[in-house]
Amino acid sequence: MSWKIEKCTVADAAALASNNMPAFWEDPTWRIIWPDDIKLEFLVEQSIKRQPRNLLRSRETHRHQKAVDPVTGAIVGYARWILPPSHVTAKDNLGPEWVEAQVPSVSEEQTAHFEELANSAWWNTKSGMDDMDDKNYVVMNRIMTQKPYMKLDYLAVHPSNQGKGIATALVASGIRRAEEIGLSIFIMAYKAGRGVYARLGCEEVDRVIQDMSKYGGVGEYAAYFMVYDVPEKTGPEESGSK
Repeated sequence: MSWKIEKCTVADAAALASNNMPAFWEDPTWRIIWPDDIKLEFLVEQSIKRQPRNLLRSRETHRHQKAVDPVTGAIVGYARWILPPSHVTAKDNLGPEWVEAQVPSVSEEQTAHFEELANSAWWNTKSGMDDMDDKNYVVMNRIMTQKPYMKLDYLAVHPSNQGKGIATALVASGIRRAEEIGLSIFIMAYKAGRGVYARLGCEEVDRVIQDMSKYGGVGEYAAYFMVYDVPEKTGPEESGSK
């Protein structure tokens, strides 16, 4: 099936929460950060309250895509990308870069309502989990300071829709845009998505493997740092053409 890739709007909040939370619930590393008595259904309810604010946050740099079933119109996947500050404006200076994936703005009254709604949500992870990603952030920051990257910050496909090419369609869409802009892509990948990125041409440049027993889990917490290299675009003078 050919999945439609479209921009997100605040009206997608419930559908995105229903897609994203079950996707991450499958990951034992993510699941362990929550109190043992928390149920997935409760997290979905809380995420619905938070989604509109999250979609509107940092509109200048953040881009949001949904994968849509062309037959049913249902949202079946989601990706969030972050542009570097140096590339938030289109090269013609007529508007935002990649406006096709920028969430439309809403009124000040709606913004205030969504902020209040998000603040009413319960979103409390277990204590003692705050340093889980410290080592990952060190590696990520080192790589991302080397040059501007477009970052794939979030990718989620509901478990019932995985294995259908939805994640591939979302990532491929971002790659096409990155190539048009002339930006390389950075991804902090986990085991579930690593194969998708590798098949699309992303290369692993570093990794961090941690023992989850420190946090009460079993096995490894593995983060793979991957890059899709795109040659930086140059103007006619820089490239030597006329």
